[in-house]
Amino acid sequence: MSDLLVLDEERLNNVSSILVSQPKPENENSPYFKLAEKYNLNIDFRKFIEIDPVDAKEFRQQKVNILDHTAVIFTSRNAVDHFFKLAAENKVEIPTDMKYFCVSEQTANYLQKYIVIRKRKIFTGERTASDLIEVIKKHKKEKYIFPCSDIRKDDIPSFLNNSGISWSEVTIYRTVAADLSDLSEIFYDIIAFFSPSGITSLYDNFPNFEQKKTRIAAFGPTTAQAVRDAGLILDIQAPLPNAPSMTGALEFYIKKANGL
Repeated sequence: MSDLLVLDEERLNNVSSILVSQPKPENENSPYFKLAEKYNLNIDFRKFIEIDPVDAKEFRQQKVNILDHTAVIFTSRNAVDHFFKLAAENKVEIPTDMKYFCVSEQTANYLQKYIVIRKRKIFTGERTASDLIEVIKKHKKEKYIFPCSDIRKDDIPSFLNNSGISWSEVTIYRTVAADLSDLSEIFYDIIAFFSPSGITSLYDNFPNFEQKKTRIAAFGPTTAQAVRDAGLILDIQAPLPNAPSMTGALEFYIKKANGL
């Protein structure tokens, strides 16, 4: 991969405004704020997707018994929140010997909101689902429950099926498009996306969206592919070899586009 993905040199126009399709960071030291200050940018934040939790009745209708399993696979903090919420609503007491397989250390640490971590068996990947699969390979005898969204990647389920591992999937929340109607007359030089669901939300809100001079940034290969599949021009792709974050990739682009 090249240091910077620029598909069309003619689109390298000056950048002064960016819309990030995520909630505004709570940390005042966020690299987005530093980027805005350094290059005198207007950076706005807006969730393009919202989480619609499954209620206790719908959870029971899926006929997946948590206590039939010995391990839980968590790929997000949303999954952690809604799993324990539904367990409580259904009066299911999670046994102390339940094992937890988390996609990252961050997700694993988030478990302390619900359990005493030092008393539980927790296994973590480095950052990606592929990392977590390598961990699961060492524990094939467990009976896994995979609480997830109605929209999820196939990598973990495919691995579990192909490996003959005992597991159940249960939908505990849905990913739905947020209402963005108030943005209909607002123009940004760059819109940054982090999931295919963000692209879906864009067109759910604006079916006739025309990209024109708006540059599109995408984090991760699946998001980048969703941009292309939608017929949009992908101007900025992250992560890059020397810029593992979206802010790093944006900064490379801004330097070039603004002639800095």
